[in-house]
Amino acid sequence: MKTLIWNTFIGISLILSLTSCKQHPQDVVNEYYKKGEFNGSVLIVKDGRMVCDTALGFRNIEKRLRSDKNTSFYIASLSKAFTAAAIMISEQKGLLKLDDKASQFIELPEYAENITIRQLLHHTSGISDYENLFSKKGLTNKEVIDWLFSLKNLDFTPDSKFKYSNSGYIILSQIIEKVSGKSYGTLINEQIMIPLKMNNTYVYESSTVIPNKASGYNQQKKPDDYSILTTGDGGIYSTPEDLYKFDQALRNYTLISKENTDLMYTPAKLTGGQISNYGFAWFIEDEKGRKTAMHTGGLNGFKALFWRDLEHNSCIIALTNQGEAFPLGNFLNDIKKNIQ
Repeated sequence: MKTLIWNTFIGISLILSLTSCKQHPQDVVNEYYKKGEFNGSVLIVKDGRMVCDTALGFRNIEKRLRSDKNTSFYIASLSKAFTAAAIMISEQKGLLKLDDKASQFIELPEYAENITIRQLLHHTSGISDYENLFSKKGLTNKEVIDWLFSLKNLDFTPDSKFKYSNSGYIILSQIIEKVSGKSYGTLINEQIMIPLKMNNTYVYESSTVIPNKASGYNQQKKPDDYSILTTGDGGIYSTPEDLYKFDQALRNYTLISKENTDLMYTPAKLTGGQISNYGFAWFIEDEKGRKTAMHTGGLNGFKALFWRDLEHNSCIIALTNQGEAFPLGNFLNDIKKNIQ
């Protein structure tokens, strides 16, 4: 009897010690903030239950304006998920097919005339990334397309490899405008943001007024604000709560059919037989039997994280306007340890 009681005590002690190793996600976020490594807004959901929804620090350091849950941050490449969604909606309406050539809709250089919409979504088209132009203030989609015309060839044979290309998603933005007859911003607003009541999400244009906008800063808290005007690859400001609405709409097939949603989470198969880890605007992984979709973004003083457990209705969304200070990978791992 004593042995049974002792073993039970040991078992309970072990369980308590294991559970005590986990922190509440809010405490993890607070630690990053106290260390000066995070300034922004976070939303964390575990198995459909919100366990953290907070805003910390300043949206404007010079004016000492504090961030709140309605503060809109530049989300950089998280915007690609909206572009992919708009393409899938257009496909459902019969306005295009995924294996259509992009050149059926917009003028492209001769060397790129055979690349398809599907290849652009997968980053397997071979189209060159315009990364060297990022520093040009006010850079537009037209200037990127003009730059592509100045080149002589693709980086590789389409579907032979995966290579991330922001230029490809700018081409997708142009296709969306062509088939809809509307600007990218208008289309995204009408088909995604308004139906989902994403009231603090904006496609940024030079005339856009964002009431509660965060300004960008570097690690030393010096201004480093977003300053280009491309769409498709980026160009969107949002909040974690609005991105969570988008997450739920994708899970519930509100915007996109189940068939197309499954397609969106299916990585590309390359001509050599390898499977990439990228679907349509999502990096796809199998983490201990959990299928996850994730994307990050970063430009100037902004950094963004959107991690989604597709099977357990869990997600981690973090947006910061002091991007260089934020160790995104460490943060993601620390939060995942406490919600899985």
